[in-house]
Amino acid sequence: MTFDQIIGQAATKQHLLDELRQGRVAHALMLHGPEGCGALPLAVAYAQMLLGEGSMVEKLQHPDLHFVFPIYKKTSGKDSYCDDFLAEWREQLLSRPYFGMPEWMNMSGAENQQLMIYANESEAILRKLSLKASQGGYKVMIIWLPEKMNTECANKLLKLLEEPPAQTVFLLVSEQPDRVLQTIRSRTQMIAVPRLAEEEVEQALVEHYSILPAEAHRIARSCAGNMAQAIRIITSNTEGEYFFELFVELMRLAYARKVKEMKMWSDRVAGMGRERIKAFLEYCQRMIRENFIYNFGRQEDLNYMSEQESQFAVRFAPFINERNVIGIMQELSLAQRDVGQNASPKIVFFDFALKMIVLIKNR
Repeated sequence: MTFDQIIGQAATKQHLLDELRQGRVAHALMLHGPEGCGALPLAVAYAQMLLGEGSMVEKLQHPDLHFVFPIYKKTSGKDSYCDDFLAEWREQLLSRPYFGMPEWMNMSGAENQQLMIYANESEAILRKLSLKASQGGYKVMIIWLPEKMNTECANKLLKLLEEPPAQTVFLLVSEQPDRVLQTIRSRTQMIAVPRLAEEEVEQALVEHYSILPAEAHRIARSCAGNMAQAIRIITSNTEGEYFFELFVELMRLAYARKVKEMKMWSDRVAGMGRERIKAFLEYCQRMIRENFIYNFGRQEDLNYMSEQESQFAVRFAPFINERNVIGIMQELSLAQRDVGQNASPKIVFFDFALKMIVLIKNR
């Protein structure tokens, strides 16, 4: 992977190139930005520049290139390590470098399990970095989503960052840097990677995925600079359609005050698994926001909905207004927080569904 293959991010590319050319390679960088901005492809491309050319580098099999990423335990009661998932990880990076947790869960076979970086992974990190570089140059450790690190593992990483092994470069890639230990953040050079511009996503869809310009424009507008989301839309609309159906069902049940059916709806959503639940809650927030904006007209300029969503908005949008939009968004945010803190999804969703009965009527 080269910088030429990465969408946009000209300023970040230039900064990294300048650091390398001037011999000012930092021992620890944290590239942080929202999903789909290209922070991980940037880290991989930079690592390959540090390690030099060759087929091993291109295939991500260089002996001095190491990866750490969230995983699950394949066997209950038995430790699992990132190396157990290395074949799947390389396949994911090489086949689709713009991805998020949903794609990685699917590639790794996680199903509904919650992924994290376990405490025992620190042992593997220490072992790998204690060895001399096999090629006599840099050793590079790429850590994707350090915010998913177990506290014990994070503390051991901190010690490595305080006293880094010679010729070792840590490249941390975070989507939520505020959830990474502050002491770790303070020992890295922080580089913010912004969302992609709508035009950059649109151009990439046309040039690299052969999407017709009009369709590429619509997709680019709807994904808010998230290339991973844009690829999701063009590869499969199944997830988005399912989320739409769940959203519509809840709003209709709340309006009709069908509590029994709402309980059944809550149980069904709770069974999707935490990562899909988080994605669904983000979808709900987007739909509430878009329907509120729909009331102001100028849909072509302001709205980012699919044709199906726009058709639903014709009748639904008037129910989202100044009197309830803040309350609904707050309840969705609280649901996101509670699910993220391992609260029971069944309880969280049924509580939210009941509150929607009151909020949706407040028009």
